Amino acid sequence: MPVAHPTRGAVFALVFCLSAAAAAQDTAIKLTLPEALARADQNSLRVAELLARVDAAAAVQASREAAERPLVSALAGYTRTNHVEQFVLLSGPIPRVLYPDAPNNYWTRLDLQWPIYSAGRSDALIRAAGAERDAATFDVAAARLDLRLETTRAFWALITARQTENVVARSLEATDAHLGDLRTRLQQGMIPPNDVLTAEAQRSRQRLLAIEAANLRKIAEADLRRLIGAEGIFAVEPVIAVDAPALTPDAVAALTEARKQRPERQALARRAEASKDREQAIGATARPQLTVAAGYDVAKPNPHIFPRTDAWRDSWDASVNLTWSLWDGGRRHAEQAEAQANTRALTARAADFDRQLAFEVEQRTLDVESAAAAIEPAEEGVRSAVEARRVVGERYNAGVATTTEMLDAQTAVLQAELDRTRAIANARLAAARLERSVGR
Repeated sequence: MPVAHPTRGAVFALVFCLSAAAAAQDTAIKLTLPEALARADQNSLRVAELLARVDAAAAVQASREAAERPLVSALAGYTRTNHVEQFVLLSGPIPRVLYPDAPNNYWTRLDLQWPIYSAGRSDALIRAAGAERDAATFDVAAARLDLRLETTRAFWALITARQTENVVARSLEATDAHLGDLRTRLQQGMIPPNDVLTAEAQRSRQRLLAIEAANLRKIAEADLRRLIGAEGIFAVEPVIAVDAPALTPDAVAALTEARKQRPERQALARRAEASKDREQAIGATARPQLTVAAGYDVAKPNPHIFPRTDAWRDSWDASVNLTWSLWDGGRRHAEQAEAQANTRALTARAADFDRQLAFEVEQRTLDVESAAAAIEPAEEGVRSAVEARRVVGERYNAGVATTTEMLDAQTAVLQAELDRTRAIANARLAAARLERSVGR
């Protein structure tokens, strides 16, 4: 009977895992923040939707403009009627048919309609459509700013998650090394068993933290892949120098710039203008409307020609038509009231936006100052933790420090390094949020 070889199976499994890890490493994406922002903008479905809405608004504006130009139509038709007795004029030597029996009626017409005066209604509708198109364009700009901020947040969240995972891994390695040293000392009878148990408990806690850190890193990678439009399961490696940014915000200047640049504010202003233009367009329907009409007919029989003959005859006509709505049952008044209410709503919304904008800019400015100020204490914490670990290490080697003190000192160094990375990431995110508030 063949004998199973567990050792060979373990080797195959190890080779497979290493191959999978190598393949995952090969498919890893290295991205800088500008590259991530560019890919996010290129692959954003939200931006694509809003760009389509801009095209739709531009098409509406073109339709409004086309309404002022002449409309030429080609018409044709056929009508079957019952037979009738012919009306014949018997005076004279030859009878003359004045109304023939023509049950088959064919007609064609080339028709022209041209509204030459609409009391300003057409111009107002064109302006309103143009304002809506501009507002849709500002919506795209606002969506891109939101996307930029969200991508920056996801990018730095991934950096923090990777740094957290690295810190926990290093802490676990240090704990394992220290635990091996403690077990050796325990076997030699140099330390009591509780020191080893304490280190094992610390190692178990570090393993739990490592599992949580790996999960958070995977979630952060998935979030960034979603934003940049990358499909598949692979690693994303952010490439950026983790250093402190130079930040000197000015709240007053930032607020002034925000009121000029925020696309949401400009979109509200353009929509308010569009609403006012609709008010004018509705009011113009109370005044006379003038239209020019013309046409060329070829029909068999042609009803415009007398006497009628069962033959193809042509004719033409031209007219100037005046339309004046004297009473519409209150329809125009209701439409004007609706447009005026929409204008007031948009005006109030813009004023509320200005009020919220002042608070948002002030808040973001304070966040930037606070985040920038937190970097220096974080760096001092790293230096202090490193020095404390050195001192505890010397005391531990001299036998006057406990195992718990040594593990705590090592963990404090790693935590201080993580706090420094988080402080820098918070400063970068605070700066990105301030730029979003300003409209950059």
